Amino acid sequence: MQKAAVEIEAHTRAQAPKMLQEVSAVPSTPLFADIGLAVPRVVLPRPDLDMEKWCVIACDQYTSEPAYWSRVREFVGSQPSMLHLIYPEVYLPTTVMRDYVSGINSHMRQYASEGVFQEHEPGFVLVDRATPSAESRKGLIVALDLELYDFSANSTSLIRATEKTIEDRLPPRIAVRENALVESPHILVLIDDPERTVIEPLHERRAELKQLYSCQLMEGSGRLSGYHVTARADLEATADALRRLAEKERFQARYNPGGDDAVILFPVGDGNHSLATAKRCWETLKSQGASMNHPARYAMVELMNIHDEGLDFHPIYRLVERIDVDEALADMERSLRQQGYEVHFEEGAWLTVSTDPAVHKFEVVSRSWSGVCTVSGVRNVLEVKTLDNWLNAYLKGHPSCVLDYVHEAYTIRGKAQESDDILGFLLPSMDKNDLVKTVVREGMLPRKTFSMGHAPEKRFYCECRYVLPQ
Repeated sequence: MQKAAVEIEAHTRAQAPKMLQEVSAVPSTPLFADIGLAVPRVVLPRPDLDMEKWCVIACDQYTSEPAYWSRVREFVGSQPSMLHLIYPEVYLPTTVMRDYVSGINSHMRQYASEGVFQEHEPGFVLVDRATPSAESRKGLIVALDLELYDFSANSTSLIRATEKTIEDRLPPRIAVRENALVESPHILVLIDDPERTVIEPLHERRAELKQLYSCQLMEGSGRLSGYHVTARADLEATADALRRLAEKERFQARYNPGGDDAVILFPVGDGNHSLATAKRCWETLKSQGASMNHPARYAMVELMNIHDEGLDFHPIYRLVERIDVDEALADMERSLRQQGYEVHFEEGAWLTVSTDPAVHKFEVVSRSWSGVCTVSGVRNVLEVKTLDNWLNAYLKGHPSCVLDYVHEAYTIRGKAQESDDILGFLLPSMDKNDLVKTVVREGMLPRKTFSMGHAPEKRFYCECRYVLPQ
């Protein structure tokens, strides 16, 4: 197994010619440095292992449903699985983190020493996912250069966060990654490719590519297939198509950004905090004198075309426990009125989504009262920003409250009936075609603004990549 430390030769963006660069130590490992694109050496389990037990949903899913993760544990048992290599966030409030992280690191090294991990030649992985609501959703596993990524609020980087990064959320993730032997992403990075020039040509030719795996996913979550893209011509064609998307003239014509015309080629759609964690870990290594060739300089992600027919955007809801419902709703109404808005509450379930950009509606759910809150005269584009501007300030003054971000409406409705001190908020979805435009014109979105698919449709961990030298 070749050392991951020499996986990719580092080039600065200014120095890199617009052609494929190669590393003499690993001749088949290319880097397209001008757009921050690298070709990973993916690690997959031995082909004789049970892939349905290996693939596990993203760790930030079902955080209010511990029964889901109990079923996963029972199904997987002691078999090799990504379950043993991740930290499901449902356990974060109750598990002693250092022990859990130590177990993750031990399993990684055990899988490497016992031959569970098999490293493949450099290449992208074309992913074809069947979900409960779509026959096909396409993606492309690549590596991105963290030197070209900045998650700060005023970032103008080529790889850019779309949602605000909460620094307090990074330490548990850093604790998992900083000594991890491998990474496996649930990071989904979007490309705005209406002409379908990057991923779709590979998908049309997938029968010509080597199939790495094809398996059912647990808990009725569909099917996952992966195809290896290794031919030099395919790698270069993919990079060229991405370069065309990054042309400044195209960007300006499409988004009319005004004063800030810095191109966003790779907006992060999901896993903002995981990519920020990778950046923090790389910056730490660099400050300690790590070589610019170190594999942790790069993060493996799945690229998805925002125009893919199998990709839907759904809202992420807010659930607050240990809250005085009556006091909170009164405070919300008072705060919104102080901002100059008109506020109206109407009892009952969700009525209609507002077509007036100056009117926002969201549903309030509790055991004592449920209904629709209508806010008129708003200046924000998104309902979630109107809600969060109040909610985040309220929670700062009420530290005993516990906030969770929930992907399913049935979870909100069910939890709200469990106790009088639980309050949920259901929000409408944003148009996925407005994502980049909104970020360009208004800046980062509030945290957890949207979800790419419902919970069963979220990314499953499958491919890995070494991020520590072997």
